Amino acid sequence: METATNLIPSIDLVHRVLNAEASYTLSRLKILERLPGNPIGVAHRRIGDAGIAMMARHLPSPAFNSIRGLRAGDVGELQPLVEWYRESGVGGRFEMVPGDYDAALGRELNRLDYYQSEFHVAMYGDPRPSRATSSDATIERVASPAVMEEYLDAYVRGWGIPEPHRDRFKANVRPWLDQPGWSLYVARLDGQAAAAATLYVDDGVAYLADATTDPAFRGRGLQTALLARRLRDAATAGADLACSGAAFLSTSHRNMERMGLRVLFTCAIWTPCPEPSARV
Repeated sequence: METATNLIPSIDLVHRVLNAEASYTLSRLKILERLPGNPIGVAHRRIGDAGIAMMARHLPSPAFNSIRGLRAGDVGELQPLVEWYRESGVGGRFEMVPGDYDAALGRELNRLDYYQSEFHVAMYGDPRPSRATSSDATIERVASPAVMEEYLDAYVRGWGIPEPHRDRFKANVRPWLDQPGWSLYVARLDGQAAAAATLYVDDGVAYLADATTDPAFRGRGLQTALLARRLRDAATAGADLACSGAAFLSTSHRNMERMGLRVLFTCAIWTPCPEPSARV
């Protein structure tokens, strides 16, 4: 295991980050899976030594319809997985990372009409050093149903969830408040809930998840304040490694760099090729 004082990039460190990301996403999926009748169509399966395929048939979220953790030697798993997604009417995506990827995986995905369509960065760092922030925000950990409603209000505004779907979304995810390993946070400006974020701690790894800001309050340092608070709480919880993910050079990526996190690897996202009529 890597130590917080010597976080030199290694394949073991890559795997710890991948495991934390997958564990958090699977935790979210299982909450939806427990809804009566499984209306979201949640399914998941393990692949090989470390891979996992996740599906939310009726929820078009890329993170919930993805395959992670495939390694060299797993090429024979690709066609059955593609067929599984296609039979469910879902365009699953494959997330490939340096160190585990080999050319045979890429050739097989290409044969199955997938292409490498985007990049995603995985960030990591030591949660323990304190970081100074300049925001006027007050950060509150969610500890009651009343504050949970404020968290959800900030969350749906930040992520742009359409008004007609907000009540159903909130009902589906209120159990987040009581999940083991989860901590939820609200950032306030002048007492108003303006941003939300999540901390997930598992096996000594703190995953900084789901940070979002109401568009009316962006550009005021709320995300750096939420990062700083979650890093401090992660260290208090005994985590020796903090990690997160972001689109390359996005605002989130840059905020994490400012808070001392750095890039561990860049993930290559493989998605189904567009239909021929959509390529011109």
